[in-house]
Amino acid sequence: MMTEDPQFELDEEQEELRREIRRFAQREIAPHVREWDEKSTFPGEVVRQLGQMGLLGIIFPPELGGSGMDYVDYVLAIEELSCVDGSIGIIVAAHNSLCTNHIYLAANDAQRKRWIPRLASGEWLGSWALTEPGSGSDAMGARTTAVQKDGGWILNGSKTFITNAGHSDCSVVIAVTDRAKKSHGMTAFLIEKGTKGFRPGKKEDKLGLRASDTSELILEDCFVPDENRLGLEGEGFIDAMRVLDGGRISIAALALGIARGAFEAAVKYAKERHQFGKSISEFQAIQFKLADMATQLAAARQLTLKAARMKSAGLRVSLESSMAKLFASEAAVRICDECVQIHGGYGFIKDYPAEKFYRDVKLCTIGEGTSEIQRMVIAREILK
Repeated sequence: MMTEDPQFELDEEQEELRREIRRFAQREIAPHVREWDEKSTFPGEVVRQLGQMGLLGIIFPPELGGSGMDYVDYVLAIEELSCVDGSIGIIVAAHNSLCTNHIYLAANDAQRKRWIPRLASGEWLGSWALTEPGSGSDAMGARTTAVQKDGGWILNGSKTFITNAGHSDCSVVIAVTDRAKKSHGMTAFLIEKGTKGFRPGKKEDKLGLRASDTSELILEDCFVPDENRLGLEGEGFIDAMRVLDGGRISIAALALGIARGAFEAAVKYAKERHQFGKSISEFQAIQFKLADMATQLAAARQLTLKAARMKSAGLRVSLESSMAKLFASEAAVRICDECVQIHGGYGFIKDYPAEKFYRDVKLCTIGEGTSEIQRMVIAREILK
């Protein structure tokens, strides 16, 4: 069964990385997937082990405690984890692409040395807070404010749908500092767990990715010293858009992993299930479904790896990351839908993995910019 990209050859180190993560996922994650999903259990021990493996600092340089790998390695890691459980994939993606990467891109040297080694080692888990109850796609409609006072800032407001929020040791929070300046009127801050006036709020009860913690963050007269400001005052939104260019590659990889898991489950079931005296894989109706699924998976992989290669080369990837995220996420939804259909009634019960892939994958068309937002970004880029 071909699920790898025949035109993109990995070097031996990348192949070994893939094999190592695949073995780990089968050994440490697969036996617990259903229990974690049903109980919405955060897999803290597995996250700690991922830190020890270097996956919580995979794209950051060794001098900051990272693994010094590139975005292709990162895509491979997220795909392998998500093929077994998308919840693990999104925990790692939010920590790397969003929280730690914002610090890496926007912070000064002292801040990088202060925080990134803790995050890269897994000593700390990070979250990234842009979305609010009243501002999702319209991020500039945020209402959380930061007012300058006595060598720091007083933050008030709330953030919602924040991955890792209830278990994070620090959060990058973007707040309005001058509403009149619009996109140049928001500033980013690093807030550590335990800071007075800063706490997680309601944990969301979700359709899928249930082992991943998604919660509110509440700020009530929260004082943050100016030394915790990330980047220039007023440039937090601009930096956030740069962060999302890389983040969307990780969501494409998340979609790719979930879709591959669903495809492999569908092939396995189609070979094992017999109707009318033969395996259902012998029926052309099923063969055509599998053919379409494999083709969409291969195309999604090409777009995702192209964006990853460009990002690793230091090139601008706004167009390519949005294309990868849009296509991979929507293709993955279709693949998971067909996985359920091939399983028939068994696709609707929890004894088989099809229904969980189906529930998990939908987030990929929503998080880090909806499909509609991706189409806006793509149109803007091609019409420049």
